[in-house]
Amino acid sequence: MKIGLTYDLRSDYLNQGYSSEETAEFDKESTIEGIEQAIAHAGFKTERIGHVQSLMKALLENKNWDLVFNIAEGLYGEGRESLVPALLDAYKIPYVFSGPVTLGIALNKAFAKQVVRDSGVNTPAFHVVSQLSDITDIRLEYPLFAKPISEGTGKGIDSASVINSKKELEIVCANRLKKFNQAVLVEEFLPGREFTVGVLGSGQEAYVPGAMEIIYKQKTDNIYSYTTKENYLDLVEYVAVIGDLLEECKEVSLNAWRALNCLDGGRVDVKIDRNGSISFIEVNPLAGLNPVISDLPILCQLNNISYQEIIDAILKSAIKRHFNP
Repeated sequence: MKIGLTYDLRSDYLNQGYSSEETAEFDKESTIEGIEQAIAHAGFKTERIGHVQSLMKALLENKNWDLVFNIAEGLYGEGRESLVPALLDAYKIPYVFSGPVTLGIALNKAFAKQVVRDSGVNTPAFHVVSQLSDITDIRLEYPLFAKPISEGTGKGIDSASVINSKKELEIVCANRLKKFNQAVLVEEFLPGREFTVGVLGSGQEAYVPGAMEIIYKQKTDNIYSYTTKENYLDLVEYVAVIGDLLEECKEVSLNAWRALNCLDGGRVDVKIDRNGSISFIEVNPLAGLNPVISDLPILCQLNNISYQEIIDAILKSAIKRHFNP
Protein backbone atom coordinates (compact mmCIF):
# COMPACT_ATOMS: atom_id res chain seq x y z
CA MET A 1 0.00 0.00 0.00
CA LYS A 2 1.30 3.44 -0.97
CA ILE A 3 0.36 6.19 1.47
CA GLY A 4 0.58 9.83 0.44
CA LEU A 5 1.34 12.54 3.01
CA THR A 6 -0.44 15.91 2.92
CA TYR A 7 0.81 18.59 5.30
CA ASP A 8 1.78 22.25 5.69
CA LEU A 9 5.49 22.63 6.40
CA ARG A 10 6.10 25.60 8.68
CA SER A 11 9.47 26.49 7.20
CA ASP A 12 7.93 26.86 3.73
CA TYR A 13 5.60 29.59 4.99
CA LEU A 14 8.23 31.30 7.16
CA ASN A 15 10.44 31.54 4.08
CA GLN A 16 7.57 33.29 2.29
CA GLY A 17 7.45 35.97 5.00
CA TYR A 18 4.64 34.71 7.22
CA SER A 19 5.10 35.27 10.96
CA SER A 20 5.70 32.67 13.66
CA GLU A 21 2.17 33.17 14.98
CA GLU A 22 0.58 32.89 11.54
CA THR A 23 2.34 29.56 11.01
CA ALA A 24 1.88 28.24 14.54
CA GLU A 25 -0.30 25.30 13.49
CA PHE A 26 2.02 24.12 10.73
CA ASP A 27 4.46 21.26 11.00
CA LYS A 28 8.20 20.92 11.48
CA GLU A 29 10.27 18.73 9.19
CA SER A 30 10.79 16.41 12.17
CA THR A 31 7.03 15.81 12.31
CA ILE A 32 6.89 14.66 8.69
CA GLU A 33 9.98 12.50 9.18
CA GLY A 34 8.49 10.94 12.32
CA ILE A 35 5.24 10.06 10.56
CA GLU A 36 7.13 8.66 7.54
CA GLN A 37 9.29 6.45 9.73
CA ALA A 38 6.32 5.15 11.73
CA ILE A 39 4.30 4.39 8.58
CA ALA A 40 7.32 2.61 7.07
CA HIS A 41 7.74 0.61 10.27
CA ALA A 42 4.08 -0.40 9.96
CA GLY A 43 4.94 -1.91 6.56
CA PHE A 44 3.74 0.73 4.10
CA LYS A 45 5.42 2.94 1.52
CA THR A 46 5.05 6.72 1.70
CA GLU A 47 5.13 9.56 -0.79
CA ARG A 48 5.24 13.23 0.18
CA ILE A 49 2.52 15.35 -1.42
CA GLY A 50 2.64 18.54 0.65
CA HIS A 51 0.08 21.33 0.93
CA VAL A 52 -3.28 21.65 -0.83
CA GLN A 53 -1.82 23.39 -3.88
CA SER A 54 0.63 20.51 -4.38
CA LEU A 55 -2.23 18.05 -3.96
CA MET A 56 -4.29 19.83 -6.63
CA LYS A 57 -1.36 19.76 -9.04
CA ALA A 58 -0.77 16.06 -8.38
CA LEU A 59 -4.44 15.20 -8.88
CA LEU A 60 -4.52 17.08 -12.19
CA GLU A 61 -1.51 14.98 -13.23
CA ASN A 62 -3.59 11.85 -12.46
CA LYS A 63 -1.43 10.77 -9.54
CA ASN A 64 -3.05 8.42 -7.05
CA TRP A 65 -2.43 6.78 -3.70
CA ASP A 66 -4.02 3.88 -1.88
CA LEU A 67 -4.49 6.08 1.20
CA VAL A 68 -3.56 9.64 2.16
CA PHE A 69 -2.33 10.51 5.65
CA ASN A 70 -3.65 14.06 5.95
CA ILE A 71 -2.44 16.59 8.52
CA ALA A 72 -2.78 19.71 6.32
CA GLU A 73 -4.24 22.63 8.28
CA GLY A 74 -4.56 25.21 5.50
CA LEU A 75 -3.84 28.92 5.80
CA TYR A 76 -7.03 30.95 5.26
CA GLY A 77 -10.74 30.71 5.94
CA GLU A 78 -13.05 28.59 8.05
CA GLY A 79 -12.87 25.81 5.47
CA ARG A 80 -9.08 25.67 5.45
CA GLU A 81 -8.86 22.26 7.15
CA SER A 82 -11.62 20.87 4.92
CA LEU A 83 -9.91 21.53 1.59
CA VAL A 84 -7.71 18.43 1.41
CA PRO A 85 -10.36 15.86 2.47
CA ALA A 86 -12.94 17.48 0.18
CA LEU A 87 -10.57 17.15 -2.79
CA LEU A 88 -9.76 13.57 -1.88
CA ASP A 89 -13.48 12.80 -1.61
CA ALA A 90 -14.00 14.24 -5.10
CA TYR A 91 -11.38 11.83 -6.46
CA LYS A 92 -12.58 8.93 -4.28
CA ILE A 93 -9.20 8.61 -2.60
CA PRO A 94 -9.34 7.20 0.96
CA TYR A 95 -7.67 9.23 3.71
CA VAL A 96 -6.82 9.21 7.39
CA PHE A 97 -8.70 11.40 9.89
CA SER A 98 -12.01 13.20 9.77
CA GLY A 99 -13.91 14.37 6.72
CA PRO A 100 -14.55 17.94 5.51
CA VAL A 101 -17.83 18.44 7.37
CA THR A 102 -16.42 17.43 10.75
CA LEU A 103 -13.25 19.47 10.23
CA GLY A 104 -15.26 22.54 9.24
CA ILE A 105 -17.55 22.27 12.26
CA ALA A 106 -14.70 21.53 14.66
CA LEU A 107 -12.67 24.51 13.44
CA ASN A 108 -15.58 26.85 14.23
CA LYS A 109 -15.59 26.53 18.00
CA ALA A 110 -19.18 27.79 18.36
CA PHE A 111 -20.55 25.28 15.85
CA ALA A 112 -18.68 22.48 17.62
CA LYS A 113 -20.01 23.58 21.01
CA GLN A 114 -23.57 23.70 19.69
CA VAL A 115 -23.36 20.13 18.41
CA VAL A 116 -21.69 18.88 21.58
CA ARG A 117 -24.10 20.77 23.86
CA ASP A 118 -27.13 19.48 21.99
CA SER A 119 -25.82 15.93 22.37
CA GLY A 120 -25.94 16.37 26.15
CA VAL A 121 -22.25 17.03 26.85
CA ASN A 122 -21.43 19.67 29.46
CA THR A 123 -19.93 22.85 27.98
CA PRO A 124 -19.93 26.46 29.29
CA ALA A 125 -22.56 28.95 28.17
CA PHE A 126 -21.26 31.04 25.27
CA HIS A 127 -21.99 33.83 22.83
CA VAL A 128 -20.53 34.71 19.42
CA VAL A 129 -19.38 38.29 18.80
CA SER A 130 -19.21 38.93 15.06
CA GLN A 131 -19.28 42.72 15.52
CA LEU A 132 -18.93 44.91 18.60
CA SER A 133 -22.67 45.63 18.76
CA ASP A 134 -23.22 41.91 19.53
CA ILE A 135 -21.82 42.54 23.02
CA THR A 136 -25.09 44.19 24.06
CA ASP A 137 -26.84 40.82 23.70
CA ILE A 138 -24.48 38.94 26.03
CA ARG A 139 -26.17 37.60 29.17
CA LEU A 140 -23.33 35.56 30.59
CA GLU A 141 -21.94 35.50 34.12
CA TYR A 142 -18.50 37.07 34.61
CA PRO A 143 -15.65 36.25 34.51
CA LEU A 144 -15.69 35.46 30.80
CA PHE A 145 -13.14 34.06 28.40
CA ALA A 146 -12.68 35.29 24.81
CA LYS A 147 -10.78 33.80 21.88
CA PRO A 148 -10.92 33.82 18.06
CA ILE A 149 -13.60 31.44 16.86
CA SER A 150 -11.49 29.48 14.36
CA GLU A 151 -7.86 29.48 15.47
CA GLY A 152 -5.69 26.82 17.08
CA THR A 153 -2.42 26.41 18.98
CA GLY A 154 -3.48 29.12 21.44
CA LYS A 155 -3.48 31.89 18.81
CA GLY A 156 -5.35 34.96 20.06
CA ILE A 157 -5.24 33.76 23.67
CA ASP A 158 -3.32 35.56 26.43
CA SER A 159 -3.87 36.95 29.93
CA ALA A 160 -6.33 39.52 28.57
CA SER A 161 -8.60 36.67 27.44
CA VAL A 162 -9.95 36.38 31.00
CA ILE A 163 -12.49 39.19 31.24
CA ASN A 164 -14.07 40.72 34.35
CA SER A 165 -16.09 43.64 33.00
CA LYS A 166 -18.00 44.87 29.97
CA LYS A 167 -15.28 47.44 29.30
CA GLU A 168 -12.62 44.73 29.19
CA LEU A 169 -14.89 42.68 26.94
CA GLU A 170 -15.25 45.55 24.47
CA ILE A 171 -11.48 46.12 24.35
CA VAL A 172 -10.57 42.46 23.89
CA CYS A 173 -13.27 41.79 21.29
CA ALA A 174 -12.30 44.90 19.30
CA ASN A 175 -8.69 43.76 19.30
CA ARG A 176 -9.42 40.16 18.28
CA LEU A 177 -11.94 41.16 15.59
CA LYS A 178 -9.40 43.47 13.99
CA LYS A 179 -6.34 41.24 14.34
CA PHE A 180 -7.84 37.93 13.22
CA ASN A 181 -10.66 39.15 10.96
CA GLN A 182 -13.09 36.60 12.37
CA ALA A 183 -15.74 36.33 15.07
CA VAL A 184 -14.85 36.02 18.75
CA LEU A 185 -16.15 33.21 20.94
CA VAL A 186 -17.06 34.50 24.40
CA GLU A 187 -17.87 31.92 27.07
CA GLU A 188 -18.17 31.72 30.82
CA PHE A 189 -14.70 31.18 32.25
CA LEU A 190 -13.89 27.72 33.59
CA PRO A 191 -11.83 28.20 36.79
CA GLY A 192 -10.79 24.61 37.50
CA ARG A 193 -8.06 22.18 36.54
CA GLU A 194 -7.32 21.74 32.83
CA PHE A 195 -6.78 18.53 30.85
CA THR A 196 -6.15 17.39 27.31
CA VAL A 197 -7.46 13.96 26.40
CA GLY A 198 -6.22 11.70 23.62
CA VAL A 199 -8.68 9.76 21.49
CA LEU A 200 -7.87 6.97 19.03
CA GLY A 201 -10.30 5.18 16.73
CA SER A 202 -13.72 5.98 15.33
CA GLY A 203 -17.36 5.66 16.42
CA GLN A 204 -18.09 3.13 19.11
CA GLU A 205 -14.59 1.70 18.73
CA ALA A 206 -12.99 5.01 19.72
CA TYR A 207 -11.11 4.90 23.01
CA VAL A 208 -8.99 7.12 25.25
CA PRO A 209 -5.35 6.00 25.49
CA GLY A 210 -4.71 8.57 28.21
CA ALA A 211 -5.05 12.13 29.38
CA MET A 212 -2.75 14.67 30.97
CA GLU A 213 -3.26 17.62 33.27
CA ILE A 214 -1.72 20.96 32.34
CA ILE A 215 -0.09 22.40 35.46
CA TYR A 216 1.19 25.96 35.26
CA LYS A 217 4.36 27.05 36.97
CA GLN A 218 4.17 30.05 39.30
CA LYS A 219 5.60 32.59 36.88
CA THR A 220 2.88 32.03 34.24
CA ASP A 221 -0.57 33.60 33.95
CA ASN A 222 -2.32 30.18 34.03
CA ILE A 223 -3.58 30.53 30.47
CA TYR A 224 -2.77 27.86 27.88
CA SER A 225 -1.89 30.51 25.33
CA TYR A 226 0.16 30.57 22.13
CA THR A 227 3.17 31.80 24.17
CA THR A 228 2.70 29.05 26.75
CA LYS A 229 2.50 26.34 24.10
CA GLU A 230 5.58 27.65 22.29
CA ASN A 231 7.54 27.63 25.58
CA TYR A 232 5.90 24.70 27.35
CA LEU A 233 9.14 23.24 28.71
CA ASP A 234 9.71 26.33 30.84
CA LEU A 235 6.13 27.34 31.63
CA VAL A 236 4.09 24.19 32.28
CA GLU A 237 4.43 20.61 33.35
CA TYR A 238 2.27 17.68 32.25
CA VAL A 239 1.00 14.96 34.57
CA ALA A 240 -0.90 11.80 33.63
CA VAL A 241 -4.52 11.69 34.82
CA ILE A 242 -5.62 8.59 36.72
CA GLY A 243 -8.55 7.17 38.66
CA ASP A 244 -12.07 8.59 38.76
CA LEU A 245 -10.92 11.88 37.25
CA LEU A 246 -9.65 10.04 34.17
CA GLU A 247 -12.98 8.25 33.83
CA GLU A 248 -14.83 11.59 33.89
CA CYS A 249 -12.47 12.98 31.24
CA LYS A 250 -13.01 9.87 29.12
CA GLU A 251 -16.79 10.11 29.26
CA VAL A 252 -16.97 13.77 28.21
CA SER A 253 -14.31 13.39 25.54
CA LEU A 254 -15.68 10.26 23.90
CA ASN A 255 -19.23 11.63 23.87
CA ALA A 256 -18.01 14.83 22.20
CA TRP A 257 -15.81 12.86 19.76
CA ARG A 258 -18.73 10.70 18.66
CA ALA A 259 -21.19 13.58 18.51
CA LEU A 260 -18.91 15.37 16.02
CA ASN A 261 -18.16 12.17 14.06
CA CYS A 262 -14.42 12.56 14.53
CA LEU A 263 -12.34 9.73 13.08
CA ASP A 264 -9.12 7.79 13.70
CA GLY A 265 -7.36 10.01 16.23
CA GLY A 266 -7.08 13.42 17.86
CA ARG A 267 -7.51 15.31 21.11
CA VAL A 268 -10.29 16.79 23.21
CA ASP A 269 -9.60 19.64 25.64
CA VAL A 270 -11.64 19.74 28.84
CA LYS A 271 -11.63 21.72 32.08
CA ILE A 272 -13.41 21.69 35.44
CA ASP A 273 -16.26 24.21 35.55
CA ARG A 274 -17.66 26.37 38.37
CA ASN A 275 -19.70 23.43 39.66
CA GLY A 276 -16.80 21.00 39.79
CA SER A 277 -17.82 19.06 36.68
CA ILE A 278 -15.70 18.22 33.63
CA SER A 279 -16.63 20.55 30.79
CA PHE A 280 -15.89 20.34 27.06
CA ILE A 281 -13.72 23.17 25.69
CA GLU A 282 -12.90 22.13 22.13
CA VAL A 283 -11.86 19.23 19.92
CA ASN A 284 -8.79 18.89 17.72
CA PRO A 285 -9.46 16.26 15.02
CA LEU A 286 -6.13 17.12 13.35
CA ALA A 287 -3.96 16.95 16.45
CA GLY A 288 -0.25 17.67 16.27
CA LEU A 289 1.86 14.55 15.68
CA ASN A 290 5.40 15.68 16.31
CA PRO A 291 6.98 12.72 18.15
CA VAL A 292 8.53 14.95 20.83
CA ILE A 293 6.65 18.22 21.30
CA SER A 294 3.00 17.57 20.37
CA ASP A 295 0.40 17.08 23.09
CA LEU A 296 -1.02 13.76 21.84
CA PRO A 297 2.35 11.96 21.73
CA ILE A 298 3.33 13.53 25.06
CA LEU A 299 0.18 12.39 26.87
CA CYS A 300 0.46 8.94 25.33
CA GLN A 301 4.08 8.66 26.44
CA LEU A 302 3.00 9.60 29.97
CA ASN A 303 0.64 6.62 29.75
CA ASN A 304 3.28 4.21 28.38
CA ILE A 305 2.04 4.30 24.78
CA SER A 306 4.72 4.78 22.15
CA TYR A 307 4.60 7.03 19.10
CA GLN A 308 4.62 3.95 16.89
CA GLU A 309 1.55 2.61 18.68
CA ILE A 310 -0.27 5.92 18.03
CA ILE A 311 0.41 5.80 14.28
CA ASP A 312 -0.43 2.08 14.16
CA ALA A 313 -3.78 2.72 15.84
CA ILE A 314 -4.60 5.63 13.50
CA LEU A 315 -3.76 3.56 10.41
CA LYS A 316 -5.69 0.56 11.70
CA SER A 317 -8.80 2.69 12.24
CA ALA A 318 -8.59 4.34 8.80
CA ILE A 319 -7.87 1.09 6.93
CA LYS A 320 -10.79 -0.63 8.62
CA ARG A 321 -13.16 2.23 7.74
CA HIS A 322 -12.14 2.36 4.10
CA PHE A 323 -11.29 -1.24 3.23
CA ASN A 324 -12.88 -3.55 5.83
CA PRO A 325 -16.11 -1.85 7.01
